[in-house]
Formats: sequence, structure tokens, C-alpha cells
Amino acid sequence: MIRSLIVDDEVLARQRLRRLLGDHPDLEVAGECSNGLEAVRDIEALRPDLVFLDIQMPELDGFGVIEEVGPDRMPPTLFVTAYDQFALKAFEVHALDYLLKPFDPERFAAALARVRTWIQGSPRPSLEPMLKQVQADRPPPERLLIKEGTRYAFVRPAAIQWVEAEDNYVRLHVEGTSHLVRQTMSGMLDKLSPSRFRRIHRSAIVNLDFIRHLEPWTGGDYLVTMKDGSQLTMSRTYRNQLGEWL
Repeated sequence: MIRSLIVDDEVLARQRLRRLLGDHPDLEVAGECSNGLEAVRDIEALRPDLVFLDIQMPELDGFGVIEEVGPDRMPPTLFVTAYDQFALKAFEVHALDYLLKPFDPERFAAALARVRTWIQGSPRPSLEPMLKQVQADRPPPERLLIKEGTRYAFVRPAAIQWVEAEDNYVRLHVEGTSHLVRQTMSGMLDKLSPSRFRRIHRSAIVNLDFIRHLEPWTGGDYLVTMKDGSQLTMSRTYRNQLGEWL
């Protein structure tokens, strides 16, 4: 039996998927989620074999769900979308299957046939290249979902002052407080707008809007003073980008 999770913010869309699944006795519905936050929680808790993932959802969309769960930990995924020009292009390039609303039972059955081959062991397309392409093509997200222990919080990227590396985590400094997030520096940089955020050291990313001033420092480095008084180092490796800031 294939245990599936339905993720869609539209009640009617979830009901339709459930009805269509009724014609496929080898599939059962393990759960339903009406938003991305519930999806992250239930994917980690229920470990479904298959996820029907809506792309357009408020607060945390389908790609945000994949980012939070991790492309390598996502179950086989069938994307469901009304229309998303960036997503459809990425799906086609990376041979990922998707259901474009409105779809008929025949198209649904064809998508399930493909999923069954993935679940039975045939190589399935990796989600990571698709996610990177979508991140590059789409505007940066307006909010980031931050997991802190058993809780989740939303953070506006524009409010992040700077980011520092802490072993296998990054610490986001935001409006006088901080959030410790399990993420790599390069992974975090992928989520942030390159027009606003720049890496200045292997252990530091800054929001250009929160820099007070820079000054030459020792050994060819620069001392970066932030508006909150924090002082960071721009190493020689990254100082050549100064011209791009002007």
C-alpha cells in the first residue's frame, strides 16, 4: 500500500484528489495539509511514500516545503499547480512529473503510473537541481520558515542583518535577536537576494542595508561595522567584490 499525503490550500482541490485516489486501491491517504507549515510537520512525522504538493500556497509555498524538509529527504513528489511559469520550465528540464490544474482522471492515472515506478526502485529525478533552478528564476521569497526546536517562526529576509556560521548551523541576527538554524552558509545564501546579501567571509554573510561603514584592516582584510555596532571581517578572498557594491 502506498501512503500518500495531500497538500493543497484549497478544500475542493483536496477533495478532488481524494476522490481520484479512490479509484486506485493500492494508494491510501495518510493525511491532508492545508498549508506549507502543516506539510513540513506531517512529512517529517508521517513519512508518507508519496506527496501531492500544491505549488501556490500562502506563507510557505511548495518549494519552501522542499527547502525545509530537504530535497534529499522529500518522498516522491507529484507537483500540483494551476500555472507557474518558473516551475513548469524547471519540471520539464529535470523530467519531473506534475499535474496542471484542471487535470482529468486519465492524466492523473498516468502520473501515478510514473510514481509507482519510482517507488518500486526506478531512479527518480532529483529535486535539488530543480529547486536551484526555481530559486534562480523566481523572485526571492518574502518570508523564510525557521525551525527552532519543535517550533516554527517566519522571518522576513529583509530584516536579517547578518548571518554567521556555527558548526553545522547558521545564526541569523534579526532585529536585536537571533535564530539558530540547521543550514549551510551556501544553502542560506541561495535563499537570499544577491542584490541585498553578500558573503564577506567563509563564516559571515551581511545585509548591505545594515552596514554602517567599512575600513581597511590588517593583512588586507576589511573591518565591517554594522549599524548595531557589531564588527565583522571581510577577508581578502571576498574584498574584490567591493567594486560591485558601488
